[in-house]
Amino acid sequence: MPEITSHTKHAKKLPAEKIIAHELKGNVLLPIARAVISDALGRQSQAIDENQPWLHDKGASFVTLTMNQHLRGCIGSLEAHRPLLLDVKANAYAAAFRDPRFSPLTIAELDTTEIEISLLSPQQPIYFKNEADALAQLQPQIDGVVFKYGHYRSTFLPQVWEQLTDAKTFMAHLKHKAGLYPEFWHDDVELYRYTVTKFKEKDLPAERNNNTESLGS
Repeated sequence: MPEITSHTKHAKKLPAEKIIAHELKGNVLLPIARAVISDALGRQSQAIDENQPWLHDKGASFVTLTMNQHLRGCIGSLEAHRPLLLDVKANAYAAAFRDPRFSPLTIAELDTTEIEISLLSPQQPIYFKNEADALAQLQPQIDGVVFKYGHYRSTFLPQVWEQLTDAKTFMAHLKHKAGLYPEFWHDDVELYRYTVTKFKEKDLPAERNNNTESLGS
C-alpha cells in the first residue's frame, strides 16, 4: 500500500477508508494504462470498469515506462485539462509509441515493461531573487519542477531526485532538457513546483498484479 504522510507534525492520521481509496486508484489506473498499450499492440486485454466517478474528474498525469530499471518512455500532462481517464489513456499510448527519445514499444518488450503513473498536484510558482535563491528553495525528493524561459521549457518529476540528488545538478539537467546550457540563467526564468502521487505495478496486490501479467500470455 502506498505510504501517505503528512507534513504537519501533529496532524491526525488519514482514516482507513481514505487510504484504501487512495490505493484503489492505482489498482484501477495501472491496468487501464497497460490495456491501452496491449490493445495497440494487438494483444487482448482484460475488461476494466471505467465508470468510477473520479476517473471523469479533470486530472494531470504522467505515465512512465521502464525496462530493467531503465527509462523506456515518459509522457504526461502538466495541467489538468481533460478527464483523468482520458489523460492516462492518452499518455500511456504516447509513452509507449510517441516518445521521440525512443523507438515505439514492441510486443516483445511488453511483458518486461513496468508502468508507473504519477498524478500531479496543481503547480505553485517559486519566487526567487537569483539562481542561488531558487536552488535553496527546492525540496529534494518532494518537488517536481517546471522550468520556463521564453519558449524553452522542461520538467522533472520528483522521482528524478533519485538520480540527481542535489539541487544544483538537478537544475543543470533541467535546463539542458529544455535545450539550454547547464550554466544558463536569466532574470526572466520562471520556476514552478508540484507534487505527485505515484503508483507502480510492482506495488499492486499480488492477485491483481498476476492478473495484469496474464494479459500478456
